[in-house]
Order: sequence, then structure tokens, then C-alpha cells
Amino acid sequence: MGGPPMTAPQKDRLYLFDTTLRDGQQTQGVQFSTPEKHMIADALDHLGVDYIEGGWPGANPTDSEFFANPPKTRATFLAFGMTKRAGRSAENDEVLAGVLNAGTKAVCLVGKTHDFHVTTALGITLDENVDNIAKSFAHLVKEGREALFDAEHFFDGFKANPDYALTCLKAAYDNGARWIVLCDTNGGTLPGEVYQITLKVIESGIPGTHLGIHTHDDTGNAVANSLAAVNAGARQVQGTLNGLGERCGNANLTTLIPTFLLKEPYRSTLDTGVSEAALSDLVKVSRMLDDILNRVPLRSSPYVGASAFAHKAGLHASAILKDPTTYEHIPPETVGNARIVPMSNQAGQSNLRSRLADMGLDVSEKADLGRILDRIKERESEGYSYDTAQASFELEARRELGLMPAFFEVERYRATVERRKDAKGRVIHLSEVTVVVNIAGERHLSVSEGIMADGSDGGPVNALSKALVKDLGPYSDLISDMELVDFKVRITNGGTEARTRVIIDHEDTLGRRWSTVGVSSNIIDASFEALLDAVLWKLTRDGAQALGAE
Repeated sequence: MGGPPMTAPQKDRLYLFDTTLRDGQQTQGVQFSTPEKHMIADALDHLGVDYIEGGWPGANPTDSEFFANPPKTRATFLAFGMTKRAGRSAENDEVLAGVLNAGTKAVCLVGKTHDFHVTTALGITLDENVDNIAKSFAHLVKEGREALFDAEHFFDGFKANPDYALTCLKAAYDNGARWIVLCDTNGGTLPGEVYQITLKVIESGIPGTHLGIHTHDDTGNAVANSLAAVNAGARQVQGTLNGLGERCGNANLTTLIPTFLLKEPYRSTLDTGVSEAALSDLVKVSRMLDDILNRVPLRSSPYVGASAFAHKAGLHASAILKDPTTYEHIPPETVGNARIVPMSNQAGQSNLRSRLADMGLDVSEKADLGRILDRIKERESEGYSYDTAQASFELEARRELGLMPAFFEVERYRATVERRKDAKGRVIHLSEVTVVVNIAGERHLSVSEGIMADGSDGGPVNALSKALVKDLGPYSDLISDMELVDFKVRITNGGTEARTRVIIDHEDTLGRRWSTVGVSSNIIDASFEALLDAVLWKLTRDGAQALGAE
């Protein structure tokens, strides 16, 4: 007879708290619009975080508008504010009232826990600060709100005066705060310190099930510090998408979330609100935020970066073909990413065969492989870079194999840039481009200016892009959804013989993103080469009919 059935060990619930819309918005140069805040909140809710901090009601018109029409989320949506001021009751503090009037089910209040900041920044006594904390949280609980205490500068405060720092925490906890959040506000604490201090907080009588961690990345340890606090017993983690935040940023939730779900001991011992299906959208969510911010995604970001699963060395690529786990710590598709085997002057035939297979080309002849590899290495010696410009590599490989369709021929182009003063004496610029192409014996001439929607001049590259796609006859509809999203320029060697490398990224409505490269002594010519490759790649991938040129 067998014994009782085995049951899986009980997992602890780990709560994820996102502050992208509040602390993330404190990033230099970042200011979300109300519609953008709604987009981010919806994405966070889909991802499965437990708390979404919307901002500080009344701090600015955008936040006021956002709280007046809050997002409808499964996650707990909350407002941020500060503890009441000295000399006022909690009931009569208009700043605290403004936060409560936002009507959120939960409220997070920040308060001082470092004696230095109490006496220097606030200019009040230590006892007054404790009283402010206690009465603020008693008031929140009386109003029926879930209360969270952001213990500002806690780790610095604990190292300076542990008894006082703990007294501040208990003032909030004893008066009903659901969560006590330990904040490394200046980002200078290291993981070993975070672990030990968090243990001491738990030993003082505040259980880990009521402790959160909020870290900043000023030493590059925000993620490690968050993990250290969780290892010590904290059960709420605060952070932002892509590590957005003041100065060097906050703990990066796009790194922490997959770590909790996929890595031991967290995978076996902790449960979050993030499903496997939601995790597979992590790259999409990360890039959505970068699109809103109009910035290029960081290629080296863990899990979600474009280079997170890129295998450049020939030795690595050879092993990857045999077993991906040789050089990948997780399957890239788990987080919605993809494996890349780039071509470069370090590449071998393993890289090449893998890349060609991804293109749908089965090349069995070693002579063909060798010829393509020699061509790539020759081009890179001239300044080209196929490490990032994968679309241009694909085109070069097809040309060497005789598999490149002949869609059209560029007969000539001309670009002019005019700099002059207008009637008011202001310096203005005007770029104009003419492009002539031959499609099946028929010449098409396009003229375009670099004028942007706001009336300013977007420059000759913008004019080139517009002119090239303006009139490609039967191909025009196929490329109408192309959008230039990034443009990078590098001088490959100095002096009078300097050559310019241009790498351009495009996207289309299918969500595809591809990079092309051009090299020339002339930046406009290098740009045109990259633009031309981008169009040809799109036509090739979409199976456009090759009409040729005569």
C-alpha cells in the first residue's frame, strides 16, 4: 500500500509593485501624457503586476487628469503622497487630503526614516516626525484605504541610527500600514547590507509578508539589492519597466520578473501574478515603453534586449546549432525574444549556416558557404558592419548565391541642401532630392523635400527616404507601411580618407524590425545605400514580383 499522495510545497506569494508612472516619470527628460499613462497601465495589468502606482494627484495637470479618469485594472491602482506635515492634523492637511481625494483603494505615503533628513531637510524634531507618520497612517486606515509606507532613506538611516529608523517603521506598521517598504533612496547600499538589514527589520517584529523593497541603481545593484531583500524574507518588490527612474534608474522589473519566474530558488518557492503567457509578451511591453519615450531599446538589456540572445563568435554559434543551452540560460521565446546569429569578421561557417537557415536558404555546398563568408569579411574590412545590419547581410548572401530578385535599378539620384536666411533673418534649411529608377524598362522620377509635419526640415536623409519610396510603381503599396525608426552614423577611419558608416532601422505594420548598412566617403550616399537595402529586403521578404530593369 502506498502512502498519502505527495503535494507540492506551498509557495510564498511575492507581490510586484510597479512605479513606472510615478518614480519612472522622475527620469530626466520623461513626461508621460495622460493617454500614454493609460497605455502603460493597461500593459502592466496585462503583464500581471499586483500594484500600479499612478503618480501624485495634484502634482501636475497630467496626473490630475489621469486620476480623474483612472484606468480600470485588475491590479490595485494607487496614489502616492507624503505623510502629514508637523503642526497640522491628518484630517486638516490639504496635501494629504489631495491624495485621499483621488479615491484610490490604496495609498502609498513617503516619510523620513533617517534622523539626518528629519532635522536637516524637514527641520522638525525626531518625535514630531514619528508622530506625523503614526497619525497619517491611522487616518488612512480610518478612511478604509490599504496603506503603504515608503520608508525614505531607510538603509542610510538604519546605518546611522538603527533604533530611530525602526521606530519610524513601527509607527506606520502599528497604525495599520499593510506594507512597510524599505527604500534605498540614494542607491548606495550594497546587496550584503540590504540582506542583513532586512533580516534585522524582520527580527524587530515586522514580518516579511508585510515588507517591501524599493531600490535605485546608482551602484548598478538595484536588481541584486531587490533579490537580497527577497532572500531575507521581503515579499513585495518595487520597480519600473526597463529600469526607468530618477538618476540611474530604479530596479528593472523586466529583469526581475523573469528571474523570479524562471530562476531557482525563486521559481520553486515564490508565486507571482505573472503567467507564462504574459511573460512571453515581456519584450513587447518593454519595447512599447521605449516607443512611447521615442528612444532606441538598449540592445544589452537582460532577457529583453536585441543582443540578449545574440551569438557572434563562431565557436558559440557552432555549439548553439547542436544544443542552444550551451550558450543560452533560458529559451529566448520564453520572454518573447529571439535568437540571433549575426554575421561579422569573427564568423565561421556555423554562424553562416545558421543565419542562412533562418533566411529559408539551405546551402549545402561548402564552396558557396566559403564564398559568402569571404564576401562578408571583405565588406567588413571596407567598413561595413553586418553584426547589427542583418537585413543587408541577407541581401549580400542572396547576391552571392544568385538568388537576389531584380526589382528595379536606381539610375541616378541628386541631393541638395540649401542654407539661407528668411525674411525675418532666421537661418533656415531646405533639403531636396531627385531619384530616378528603372522598373521593367519604364523610368520613374521622384522629387521630394525633407519637410516634416511641423514644417521644419528633416534633412537630406529624410528627403532621400521619401523620394525613394514615393514612386516605385507597382511596388509602392508594398512598401507604404515602412517606417524609419532609427538612424546611426559612425566614421570608420579618420583624416581626409574618412569613410562613413550608416545603419538604419525600419519597422512595418507586421511588427518586423530590420537593419541595413551603407558605407561611403559621403554620408548622404551611405544613407542612400542603407535606405535602398531596406526597401529591397522588404520586397524580397514579402515575395514581390521581380520585374527587373532594362
